[in-house]
Amino acid sequence: MPSSSSLRTLQRRICSSRNLPGCRRYASHGHGPQYNEPTGYLFAEKPLPAGQKRKKEAWENVWYLGMYGTMGLAAVLLYYKPDTSIQAWALQEAKARMEARGEKPEH
Repeated sequence: MPSSSSLRTLQRRICSSRNLPGCRRYASHGHGPQYNEPTGYLFAEKPLPAGQKRKKEAWENVWYLGMYGTMGLAAVLLYYKPDTSIQAWALQEAKARMEARGEKPEH
């Protein structure tokens, strides 16, 4: 089994001689910052001068509508969800059997 250093050397030779998509490296390897540098501001937004309002970005209203609209729809669907518990089924089955025998189901 060849060592890992010899495999790396072989890969470098192959990739340097050909422009293959599998040979490209997309990692930065220390070129530039590794992450967004902290600015000390929430979401890296500087506070506005007094009397100015923050301008919303184009995607924000779509996000709010999608997020809270989905929550509202989920709440409505959960409220009107059919009761599929074993107790509800047993109650219906017991009533149906009592009516089939001619008895009046009383609660």
